[in-house]
Amino acid sequence: MERLRPRGRQMFSGFTKGEIEKMEKLLEESGEQSLNRDFCQKVTKRFNRSSGRAGKPVIKWTEVYDWLQSRLQDLPKIEKRMSEIPKACPSNKTQESSQGPEGEKSPDLSELEFEARSSKDGAWYDVAMFLTHRFLSSGEAEVRVRFVGFGAEEDEWVNIKQAVRERSVPLEHSECQKVKAGDLVLCFQERRDQAIYYDAHIVEVQRRMHDIRGCRCLFLVRYDHDSTEEKVRLRRLCRRPTYQI
Repeated sequence: MERLRPRGRQMFSGFTKGEIEKMEKLLEESGEQSLNRDFCQKVTKRFNRSSGRAGKPVIKWTEVYDWLQSRLQDLPKIEKRMSEIPKACPSNKTQESSQGPEGEKSPDLSELEFEARSSKDGAWYDVAMFLTHRFLSSGEAEVRVRFVGFGAEEDEWVNIKQAVRERSVPLEHSECQKVKAGDLVLCFQERRDQAIYYDAHIVEVQRRMHDIRGCRCLFLVRYDHDSTEEKVRLRRLCRRPTYQI
């Protein structure tokens, strides 16, 4: 069976998504100082005492150290990489001028997050870094990407125009009224052998009264890659950044 590639797969199975995000933030703030033993022990103690670790194995400080060290070695030089992408990436809608179509200043690409579609399963994954790019004989541009939570062995060449875009945004409970039939969404498809993100379109919305748990509406989606349909909750949907809330 082909190895599963969940969008947010973690480097170590012992860490939760929240812990991964916390360590990423610590790396941004502290850099190499985060490799200090006392620092790692304090982080480990904080993780083990958190409510999110209830019922899960205790983390060792060496596991935190190893993760931080590995991640630090792979940290992208974002400014350098991103400066190479705009000229070859129409989908980023970046112009040589700093002004947008309506006179607004274009966003700083170094602040944007991206996702790319894997050629292996057609699903979308968060991009950790753009490694390099090339032009095919057809004139089309490709970029080599590293996916968040994956090593170099999973790097892929993807078509910039067709398979790279700004990262989709999870929908909040208060935003459900904005979702309508026909909208393009990124949906978390859960199957027996895989659980990954695919493009889908909203077919029908069943509005329901919200309760203490949040949105209870049901959304009938049709997946673009295989035309199958299923009803899902809002928590499994992400919106496209161009979809204005």
